[in-house]
This record gives sequence, structure tokens and C-alpha cells, in this order.
Amino acid sequence: MNEQTKLTAKDFATDQEVRWCPGCGDYAVLKAVQRALPEIGTRPENTVFISGIGCSSRFPYYMETYGFHTIHGRAPTIATGVKLANPALDVWIITGDGDALSIGGNHTMHVLRRNLDCQILLFNNEIYGLTKGQYSPTSRVGTRSPSTPFGSLDRPASPCAFALGSGARFVARGIDVSKYLPDVLKAAHDHKGAAFVEIFQNCIVYNDDVFAPFTAKENADKQIWLKAGEPMLFANGTKGLTLDRDALALKVVDVVDGDWEAAGVIVHEPRNKAVAHMLVDMPFGVFPMALGVIFEDPRPTYESAVVEQNAAVSAGKTPDLQALVGKGQSWMVEKEPRAT
Repeated sequence: MNEQTKLTAKDFATDQEVRWCPGCGDYAVLKAVQRALPEIGTRPENTVFISGIGCSSRFPYYMETYGFHTIHGRAPTIATGVKLANPALDVWIITGDGDALSIGGNHTMHVLRRNLDCQILLFNNEIYGLTKGQYSPTSRVGTRSPSTPFGSLDRPASPCAFALGSGARFVARGIDVSKYLPDVLKAAHDHKGAAFVEIFQNCIVYNDDVFAPFTAKENADKQIWLKAGEPMLFANGTKGLTLDRDALALKVVDVVDGDWEAAGVIVHEPRNKAVAHMLVDMPFGVFPMALGVIFEDPRPTYESAVVEQNAAVSAGKTPDLQALVGKGQSWMVEKEPRAT
């Protein structure tokens, strides 16, 4: 493909029939990704989508790029191998709350702490959809499902808190049907390193409208979209977040006549990890749902360190396969002469 060819969303769509339940939020995420990639400047031949197991893991089939549909929870390991083999590739990991935080929790943690240059899109619907509605690591206390008929007793995991605790250098949130989701995806792609994006995704069959208290149109005032350098305002600018320095906690304040400074509303600084922790831990209802780029503080990537180390180790040396094979303890096996 000519590098100058201007691409569109259609250039990233395959001829495969998209097979999710009608009304599933995955459709909206797929379209958002396909719209964002041409604007980013990504080329299909330089892009790889890697998934594990789950409804979201069908994603690679629908992207006109390279792709791997791997095994449950292990997408980060395949992604690491791909990126180390060819650091120039643009790697996206597609996963779900069960795939990434249950069987794949250990792998998700390590890809984040290593800071592999990739985008991790975690579709969070707070349920196991592919295997018929069992409760997942993010399901709320009291969730009734085939595996918890009397209600779940587990305290749910917070994907963004998990990412921050694992050392992620980019943490963001989006909503499947939000018009702002492509902007979040572009910001994740611009970040050099592991970019973690939790996407609230509606499972219309097994957990319908679980996020409606803040995703429904009539509840848009319960969302706070964070932008670097801008005040933390929501509810059409009539409310904001301030920092109670005595309690070392966030609190909601009213904003009168748009004067957010007088109300003490703080400005979003993505490098402030302490505030990022507060934002992802805000109890919804008393507080709005924090969305957009919550935390970003870049550092050198894992694959760049590996490439640099390999170059330093091999500098001035001539490759010698025989010497490598014979290194350490070795034995020469010779054929015994036949007795006559």
C-alpha cells in the first residue's frame, strides 16, 4: 500500500461477519477503533491486534491488520514476543475483565510493570459473557449469576486501580458508545509505553444497563471527562472537584457563575499519581465517574531497553553459532569400534 494513500475506517474492516449479540457494546468499540486508526496514521501492515479468550477476543477477526487470537489470559505474553521480535510494529491488546484480571491477572500485571509499548483495551462489562453469565472479578457484591445464584460475596477489582498498582504509566477510561472514546484511543496510542484503557462495555444479555447510572443520556452529568491542564468540572460546569488537604481526599463543590477558581476546583495534572488513585477510587454516586486520561507519566519502554542491552552485549563480537552451542559443559560422543 502506498504510504501516501489516505485511509478510512473501511480500510481497517475485514470481510468477516461480525458476530456479537445484537446491541452489544463491542460493536461501538470496534467502530471507534476503526475510526481512530486512520486519524492516528496507523498502517494496516504495521499493526497487530492480539486477544485472549472472551467475547471481546473476536476483535482481531474484524480488523484488516495482522492478528492473534490466543489463549485465555495470555495475550500480553504473545504481545511481548511480537514487540521484541519487531519493535516497529504497532501492538494492541484486546481483553476483557475476566480474561485480563482473573486467569490473566499475573500477565496483565507484568506487561504493565515492564512498560511494553502497546495499547491495552480492557472491555469491562462486569460479567463473563462468552461462557453464559458467570460473575467476574469486576462484578459487584450481590451480583446474581449461574455461579453466584444467591449473590456474589466478592469485593470487585478496580481495573484502573489494578493498573496503577502494577506500575502502569498511562491509565484511562472510556465508554463504549461515547463520542469521546476515539480521542482516548488516540491519546493511548500517542503514549510511548504500556497504555491501559478501561472501556465500560454493556453486555445486553447478561448484565444489561449495569453502567446506566452514568452512561445513560439523562445521567451525563454524572460523568467527569478529564483533560490535562483544565479544571475538573462536571454537570455542565456547575460542579467540580477540589482537594480537601486536611483529609487528603477529593470532595465535590458547587461552582457559581462559572467561577471554578473561587470554588477551589483543582486543575487536572495527569502526572499526579496520588490524585489519580483518588480519581479511580471515588465512590460513584457521591462522586461522578472519572473518564478520559487519568494518569500519564512516560518512562523508557521495555523493548527499547532490550534492544539497547542486546546491542551493547554484541558490540564488537562476531557471531559464532558453534561456540555458542559448545559453551559450558559439553561432551563428544564417539562411536565405539565393533568387536571382531
